[in-house]
Amino acid sequence: MSTDYQRARAELGRRLRELRVESPDGRLTGTELAQRLGWPQSKVSKLENGRQTPTDDDLRVWTEAVGQPAVFQELRARLKGFESHIRSWRRQLAGGHGPVQATWNTLVSDAQTMHMLSNAAISGMLQTADYARYVFEGHSALQNAPRDTEAAVRARMKRQEWLYQPGKRLNLLMHESVLWARICPPEVLMAQLDRLLGVVGMDTLRMGILPLDANLPLALGNSFCMLDDRLVVVEDWHAELWLDDAETIALYRRVWDTFAESAVYGADAQQVIARVRRSIKV
Repeated sequence: MSTDYQRARAELGRRLRELRVESPDGRLTGTELAQRLGWPQSKVSKLENGRQTPTDDDLRVWTEAVGQPAVFQELRARLKGFESHIRSWRRQLAGGHGPVQATWNTLVSDAQTMHMLSNAAISGMLQTADYARYVFEGHSALQNAPRDTEAAVRARMKRQEWLYQPGKRLNLLMHESVLWARICPPEVLMAQLDRLLGVVGMDTLRMGILPLDANLPLALGNSFCMLDDRLVVVEDWHAELWLDDAETIALYRRVWDTFAESAVYGADAQQVIARVRRSIKV
């Protein structure tokens, strides 16, 4: 996927270079264009060589500076096309976590079935408000993002209403390590584990725990969420990957099915959760 992204960015860079060279005002050098824009010449070079992703504003002023403003919409469409697959956290979190959570609410509301694998934190679909606060605060600090924690928590809690709608189905796998992860104070983690104990057996939820001592057929990769059979969203430190081609979706479904065979469910899952809860000292 990163190869496709880089290829698309390089192609956009070639188009930018073409517009500079074919300016109606006469061929512009990279240095001349940089002077018109008030940019360092290195930025022009990076954009044209596909080593930097332009913003909408970059594309707008570029087309104006080369005397071809009508081309802006074409360039913007190219940018949105490949950015729709790799959604950097830097860009997404420019306005805080709230808008990101609102986008997720829309995605989830349209889904009938979800398959999720969580190996970093308790799934957002089952988080308590207090637990979610610590998750958002930690990521806001990491990304130097605006602190809109309460708006983000409200949106995440709103999304959980999906679990109480008839006909919905969440198939969730979580590695036992996420139950132990002290990303919040002990009392918050205890309340979170109580929440998990309480949802076992819900009609709309099939929750499996991958025990620490389970024989795993594959090494655990990144957490991901599959929405019906139309989209897989994979989380990484720098970005979310939105994968929508049929072959890739089928691969992630095979990954989920493979791990599901190593998970425990129902009363066995409750035993794992309860064991972790008893170990917590407040």
